[in-house]
Amino acid sequence: MGDPNPLVLIGIGSSFAFSGLFYCLYKEKKKELNKLKQIPIFRPDQHLVKVLNSTPHKRLNYVAVEGIIQADGEPLASRFVPRCFGVIQKITTEEHWKYFNFATRTWNSRRVNKKETSNSVSFSLVSPESYMPDVYVKVQNPLEASGSILERVYNKVKRAEEGVAGLVLQALSGEKPDAMVEEEEMLRVGSSLTGFGEVVLEGGQVAKLQAPKDGHQYILVSSDYRSFMDRHEASASMWKTLTAVTGITGAALLAGAVSSFFGNKDEKSK
Repeated sequence: MGDPNPLVLIGIGSSFAFSGLFYCLYKEKKKELNKLKQIPIFRPDQHLVKVLNSTPHKRLNYVAVEGIIQADGEPLASRFVPRCFGVIQKITTEEHWKYFNFATRTWNSRRVNKKETSNSVSFSLVSPESYMPDVYVKVQNPLEASGSILERVYNKVKRAEEGVAGLVLQALSGEKPDAMVEEEEMLRVGSSLTGFGEVVLEGGQVAKLQAPKDGHQYILVSSDYRSFMDRHEASASMWKTLTAVTGITGAALLAGAVSSFFGNKDEKSK
């Protein structure tokens, strides 16, 4: 009677282990998705104003608001891209150097002197369906919210030129400049934004979106609500598929191992 192939046993164990892991991730994502679906969704329109006027203190504790970004005053102009305007701007510069590792006789890279400058102006969300907006939702403290909302609009790598001074520095220190990287990220005017937080009516047709006071997370997402939900549903579907694939693989390997084991046993008994 031959012993089971160790590689097959490892494959069986790994397949079932990954299947269990992926199932846990699927359940967590599904739970998160169900919580998101329970959050009321609004747009900056008269319906939102009507709902706010009907609530105590003219306040909604935790809702989602999707709209189009509009600067309250003059927007920020991109430093590098013509006719590109935003309400948040971050410019990053970083030097890339190479240093010689005498132990391995190879050149390795490192990043130094990273500098960031940020600018922002106040902005509001307006309805994507309104040509002349009449309801505004001011977004409070956007930099304090979680979520990735900046879009990279410019990136340039300027390679260092090796002159005489560079060669001397390289010979003396074993280091040499490699490149300078410039990058600009912006939250652009006219792009879609979905915010999850507390909404309070300030007066008339103006409300504000701010960090909730009940412990919920203040989130800003640089897309419309449907796209945001589609990404979460796709993620849950991916974990579900991986759970099924690894589970089926493990079951197939186990069935093959059991069949081989009893097949060998029958041959030995003849």
